[in-house]
Amino acid sequence: MRIILAPMEGVVDYEMRDVLTRIGGFDRCVTEFVRVTDQLMPAKVFLRFAPELERGGVTPSGVPVYLQLLGGSLRYMGLNAARAQKLSPPGIDINFGCPSKTVNKSDGGSVLLREPSRVGDIVASVRQAVDPAIPVTAKIRLGFSNPDFLSEVVERIVDAGADEVCIHARTREDGYKPPAYWSVVKAVAARTPIPVIINGEIWSVADALKAREESGCTDIMLGRGALTYPDLALQVKAMDQQAPKAELSWAEVLEMMLVYLHRSENAHPRFVSNRSKQWLVFLQRHYPGAADLFQRIKRLKEADQVFAEITAYLKALH
Repeated sequence: MRIILAPMEGVVDYEMRDVLTRIGGFDRCVTEFVRVTDQLMPAKVFLRFAPELERGGVTPSGVPVYLQLLGGSLRYMGLNAARAQKLSPPGIDINFGCPSKTVNKSDGGSVLLREPSRVGDIVASVRQAVDPAIPVTAKIRLGFSNPDFLSEVVERIVDAGADEVCIHARTREDGYKPPAYWSVVKAVAARTPIPVIINGEIWSVADALKAREESGCTDIMLGRGALTYPDLALQVKAMDQQAPKAELSWAEVLEMMLVYLHRSENAHPRFVSNRSKQWLVFLQRHYPGAADLFQRIKRLKEADQVFAEITAYLKALH
């Protein structure tokens, strides 16, 4: 079984990938999407989304990072993929799953699932533009408003030469509302000759096992669950290997958060306050103490104030 860290815009950036992959359990990461319109982007754009490309395409702990592209232009998706490959990414992923109305109105993301032939053409454009040694993968949803085209979309992706497809088991109209419909994927996964990865609403080890069983997929992708439960990937792997591990304590998570925030401050000095609150909102689902800490820092704006409050809170825990 492989576990992949999902691309989450504005959340899973270089610093977050570094922190989560150091814990262990992940076999791959995918960057936030690089928006492709009608221009050929310079290398610095790809490096901004994937600084790992300057270090062999892996996180500091050695986990490969695929570069994700999003767009509806056959020509420019191919041209930008060709340019990106010069940076030797471990793989290129194509986003057909983003549910954002702004993105969809600009001919990108899940709106393309209404047109299976276009999905296939975009995958083919990227596949033909890059070296055969570089994997090309796709991330989709069940469909835009229903799963009627799911089988055809997957078949088009396969025929276009993709190496894998990840399916978020909700439609665009479902957004992120529970539940995820893992069982809808099962028939497609059973007849698809390339690996199919299941994604969506996996918050616990039990969810991971159930998602695999109901979807028929061996591999999973974790998104919000990994932010809520930072060692979830490690715990799933441990359960799969029948070698239980102790979970990270709340104090250990806070120590990890401080490391993350200090690294974020170096890259994004003004965003420490927002990033700390954002992550605490996720953590509340698994660690009750996160709600208390959030209340303590929710009105703080300066980085030094946030660091001081978290450090004091952590000291009190010890």
